[in-house]
Amino acid sequence: MNIPNDPIMLMSYMNTQLRDNYASMEEFAASNGVNAQEIKDKLAAVGYKYDEEKNQFGRII
Repeated sequence: MNIPNDPIMLMSYMNTQLRDNYASMEEFAASNGVNAQEIKDKLAAVGYKYDEEKNQFGRII
């Protein structure tokens, strides 16, 4: 799976994928052979957190 390396592009890509194709981050990770925690950690480092209820990444307040 080739996902964007740039954190901001990754956040946008993830939110689009989650909105259009997957019911959860775990479903995305399992379907694409990626580590969900690594993606969450990379995005947390630039101020974004996964919201399970909304199934999207948003700014950490």
